[in-house]
Amino acid sequence: MFNITWRITGLMFLTILITVFLLVYLANHQMELHFNTYLNAQSIDMINKIGMDTPEQIFLQSIHHSLYWVGAILLILGLIASFLVAQSITIPIRKLGKGVDSLKKGNYGEKVDVIANDEIGELAVAFNDMSKSLADSITLRKQLLADIAHELKTPLSVIQGNLEGMLENVIKRSDEQIQSLYEETLHLNRMINDLKDLTLAETNQLTLEKKATDINILIGRALNMLEAIADDQGILFVKKLQPVPDVFVDVNRINQVLYNLLVNALRYTPDQGIITVYSALVEKNNESWVQIIIEDTGCGISQKDLPFIFEHFYRADKSRDKKSGGSGIGLAIVKQLLEIHNGSIQATSVVGQGSRFIIYLPVSTDI
Repeated sequence: MFNITWRITGLMFLTILITVFLLVYLANHQMELHFNTYLNAQSIDMINKIGMDTPEQIFLQSIHHSLYWVGAILLILGLIASFLVAQSITIPIRKLGKGVDSLKKGNYGEKVDVIANDEIGELAVAFNDMSKSLADSITLRKQLLADIAHELKTPLSVIQGNLEGMLENVIKRSDEQIQSLYEETLHLNRMINDLKDLTLAETNQLTLEKKATDINILIGRALNMLEAIADDQGILFVKKLQPVPDVFVDVNRINQVLYNLLVNALRYTPDQGIITVYSALVEKNNESWVQIIIEDTGCGISQKDLPFIFEHFYRADKSRDKKSGGSGIGLAIVKQLLEIHNGSIQATSVVGQGSRFIIYLPVSTDI
């Protein structure tokens, strides 16, 4: 089977061949017709006297020969041009094919050169984008697996070490020690549940039971739930809630969002700090949204870390390990839960002054 280069070359050459043949045939036909007309215009005696070897006949034959040579040269040039055009089309396609083969072999991130600003060039750009996205996904998956292994290993190692110490009578069994182990199991269980929720949310498999809800009531409940912890830390909760329309949400999941954000604020706000929660109706992109802001007077997040705080297991301060009490994926869950509610979240922060987490939820609709 002929490859695409020779098929394109053959098709173009056939087109040129037919064109040259028609041009030569028509030129010969027209020239002969006009020349015969010219000869017929002469007297019969003059024609008989001239015969077939007159300069006019010789001239006509030379024109015929010239046309044949021109036609042959045009055919050769056409063949070369056809091959070059075909090559200009098939070389990028072959490069794309090699890129696909390389990708199949696991060389994620493989790129092909974009040498044309046409449809094939657009295809090459799309391939490069796909390859980069695939490489990024593979890298993130590997990093996620490594992070999960690390995060699970820490509490398991603590539990194992303490239990071995107790069995060998190296560590004295006490209520305090048992309480410590119990807290480690709670941390482990919390992390596993968070991972399950995050996986379900990211794959759109999380079942939502939506209903029209007053978001201010949910905010009040979340603050009441954490008020005792805030009092112990000397942190003041402040509510600045405006009347807002209902939002169509899964109450339990939005409670989870508010709880995670408030716990995060409590975790990084020093004693005697203030956590303020706002609600308001705002217009964005010609649509009505309920806006919720959770603002703290904590240590803040640096600008270089801010774009990554919603990623799995990312902690802006690397010294914040499991002792902070978090699973490392609380903010990632918040982002995913809001997105499956067609909402969004943004964060702003100033180091040493505090952070603001801004939530947008669409106004209630029963669709």
